[in-house]
Amino acid sequence: MDGGVREKRGRIILHMDMNAFYCSVHAAEQPDLYKGKPTAVAGSVELRKGIVVTSSYEARARGVRTGMTVRQAERLCPELILISPDFDLYRQYSRGFRRIAGAYTPQIESVSIDECFLDITGSSQFGTAIEIAEAIRRRVKEELGLPCSIGIGPNKLLAKMGSDMRKPDAVTVVRRRDVPKLLWGKPCQTLYGIGGKTAEKLLRMNIRTIGELAAADEKLLKDKFGVYGAWMKRAAHGMDDAPVEPLREAAKSVGHTTTLPADLTKREEFRRVLLNLADQTARRLRREGMMCRAVQITIRDPDMKTITRSHTVDVPTENAEDVYKVACKLMDANWREGEPVRLLGITLQSLSPKTETPVQLDLFEYEETPRKEQLVSVLDRLRDKFGESAVLTAGMLTNDPSALIRNKKIRGTSLQTDFLREKEDGE
Repeated sequence: MDGGVREKRGRIILHMDMNAFYCSVHAAEQPDLYKGKPTAVAGSVELRKGIVVTSSYEARARGVRTGMTVRQAERLCPELILISPDFDLYRQYSRGFRRIAGAYTPQIESVSIDECFLDITGSSQFGTAIEIAEAIRRRVKEELGLPCSIGIGPNKLLAKMGSDMRKPDAVTVVRRRDVPKLLWGKPCQTLYGIGGKTAEKLLRMNIRTIGELAAADEKLLKDKFGVYGAWMKRAAHGMDDAPVEPLREAAKSVGHTTTLPADLTKREEFRRVLLNLADQTARRLRREGMMCRAVQITIRDPDMKTITRSHTVDVPTENAEDVYKVACKLMDANWREGEPVRLLGITLQSLSPKTETPVQLDLFEYEETPRKEQLVSVLDRLRDKFGESAVLTAGMLTNDPSALIRNKKIRGTSLQTDFLREKEDGE
């Protein structure tokens, strides 16, 4: 089909990465204000102490980076234009570029709000892999006004590596035979799937580059990292068997992560955020008609160090109160008061349809649970009709930043993809 992109199994995979997505969306919506200028989307523009969520390439050229404070960014780039986030708008454009991609293949796996994998192995009627990628890139630019980078490879790993190589607005092919020349001289952390902590462990083993990882003894890697060690060696040779998995109707998890407009250090501050996160994730869980058996929290500090911790509940639940209690216990067990927190998230896992989930109730819950479910159902309908703030518990009556989580327009995260199952006209 394209003279060398295929590997043994014959797959051809694209990875689409929308360049500086949030800033690019604002530039497309209001080009007179933002196009070609140094811009940054920040969590708390008014307070001037928020966190940079993303920045335009013009701002990046001045040193502005994701995760730094607004004050730091403005010192580096005094003419920086700050923009408040609009996640409703980002979700609209996210659906837009996926509609364009869907014209060439139904095999689309959404990784985040601004990137996806496409399996175009069966799409030869539209041309070669490069012709398809260029057509998608051109249409996204013409129809949406957005730049995107597209990597082409025989698997997801190399397609992702390709999209990272040339930005913005480019198409790059990475074949298995290109791996030694293109990748082996790079640090291990640049290999898709290897994080900072793993790279540090590899460094202590005197494995600095992807080439050295490819040459490393597999038994040594497996002894140190388990099956992940064997995967790393294969990946260093450009091998990856992971399939492209289109989004299914049933969610595997429901979650929400929020970058905080200022670092939080106090227990009561964490709890207010977790309360609103529990409320919103449980709302989405009930909307999908699901129950969860596990609750996971995500914690990130100002240095971008991220940890996740999860707990399996005794009884499947859809209740925000249950989620909140577990989240608080996980937070108390894994974070010391006084340590700054930049980001918090709650993800509900091990989901199953409510209609198919048996729940064992004790004698005291037997009569109380149906009444509680009926009340929650009524409250959900009121909030669906009159807005998320129509009915709130006492702990959610606050003017602090955690209340912003209830605002669908400004809440969101690049990792949130369950909005793709929503109808076009909203939740």
